[in-house]
Amino acid sequence: MATLSFEPLTYDDLSEAERPTLLQALVPVVGMLAFLSVGAIILELDAHIPLLWGMVLTGLVGRYWIGVPWERMYEGVVDGLRMGMQAILIIFIIYALIATWTGAGTIPALIYYGLELLNPTIFLPVAALLATGVAFAVGSSWTTAGTLGVAFVGIGAGLGVPEPMTAGAVLTGAYTGDKISPLSDTTNLAAAVTNTDLYTHIRTMRVGTGIALLLSLVGYSYLGLAATGDIPVGRVAEIQSAITGAYSVTPLVFLPLLVTFGLALRGYPALPSLLAGVFAGVFTQIFVQGPLSVEGFVGAWDVVQNGTGPETGLALANDLLSTGGFIGSSWTITVVVAALALGGLLERTGCLAVIAHHLGRGIVWLGEYETPRIEPGSSFGRTLARPVNAVGDAVDSLTDRVAVLIAGTAVSAFGMNVLAAEQYMSIVVPGLSLRGLYDDEGLESRNLSRAVEAAGTTTSALVPWNAGGVYMATVLGVPTLAYAPYYFLGFLSPLILVTMGVTGWRITRRAEETQAGVVGAAKSVVGTDD
Repeated sequence: MATLSFEPLTYDDLSEAERPTLLQALVPVVGMLAFLSVGAIILELDAHIPLLWGMVLTGLVGRYWIGVPWERMYEGVVDGLRMGMQAILIIFIIYALIATWTGAGTIPALIYYGLELLNPTIFLPVAALLATGVAFAVGSSWTTAGTLGVAFVGIGAGLGVPEPMTAGAVLTGAYTGDKISPLSDTTNLAAAVTNTDLYTHIRTMRVGTGIALLLSLVGYSYLGLAATGDIPVGRVAEIQSAITGAYSVTPLVFLPLLVTFGLALRGYPALPSLLAGVFAGVFTQIFVQGPLSVEGFVGAWDVVQNGTGPETGLALANDLLSTGGFIGSSWTITVVVAALALGGLLERTGCLAVIAHHLGRGIVWLGEYETPRIEPGSSFGRTLARPVNAVGDAVDSLTDRVAVLIAGTAVSAFGMNVLAAEQYMSIVVPGLSLRGLYDDEGLESRNLSRAVEAAGTTTSALVPWNAGGVYMATVLGVPTLAYAPYYFLGFLSPLILVTMGVTGWRITRRAEETQAGVVGAAKSVVGTDD
């Protein structure tokens, strides 16, 4: 089960003297977004420099305006990095895994047989379905994208399918399987932070996720029919010939794949499973691709370190099979480190807590809740009264308070992906901050667990500086903004979530006796008898 090594600050954790105002909290956030926009779009800088600017601005605001000591901000940076350490280690190992699987002939063989079995018309929906199955089995969208996803991009390129389309289909399948897998860390985390039974949470996720996948498959089928032409005569044979000229393509080269996924299926965590795949890849390269000698042994480990650069005689095949190894991961890891450090600063200065609090108050206002009379241990207080505010009738004419609450949760989850650069925070912060509002509406906790995962986990790959977006873009070799239009699940999952809130479909409430118990407990704390 996924756990955090620290608990993010909430609004109530901050004393009045240390609590930033909304303006103070927004300044580093708006500055960061401005830096990223100007730096990446206008100046065409890598994300590292705008993120550095954002760290400096947040540090200065935190120290000299909000008054947070340097030591506590350093602790925030450390906590941010600690939270993302698993992601950093996975990135590090995945780069070695891709390199060793290429050197061993595993990925070349997958491309070889994939070109033989698939065609452009069915390729995209098949890729999405296969990625769904693998991610469900191993419980990891990252592992799926970094292994089979890399092969799918190569197969698609050989079939004439644009790489952004293939990347989008792979991610749709990978995150679909991840969301409904009991082995997934984000699935476990969403259940844990909202006090929801794991399997109840998974059952609650299935319908919306299934609809999103079905609609995505329809879209990919259309793209397969409309957006890909005939394969140029001889292209497939040319690529296959280049692969067999450089690699020995036999069933033995699939040993690393069997080892990695076999361990994952038996419940081993991602890191040891992937590391075992690296060693299996080295072993396979030495004994299958050769030479079986000291030179071959050293060469196999050089691939782990420096990656592959095959000379197949075909430029397309060379590009598909070039990898970076450990050294090649440096660009990706440094972006993730910078983003996590910035997220840690925003958390420790209290900016994230204050923004989450005011977002909750906005939901209260839009949803016609009464302004809390007191705050008995909750960020927003507890009341079931329903007075009128300035926009009450307008909101009610379109939807109800539950719809506003669900939509607000979706916005909060996506916002944390943008600000904290780590999908765990997109689950934890709204999960902790909005739990009281779901109680006030008499909603079962499964509604909140579904909301934070449907809008948090899936959208992390849409943010270019989020750990998920950076990782997917680099391992698949497609920029985030290039694959984003074809990553249908990233848009459909939050949209279906909000539609459920508007229509009330599959929104579950607690039994009346349970609600009465919650209301009675709240009144005993609040001291009201209305």
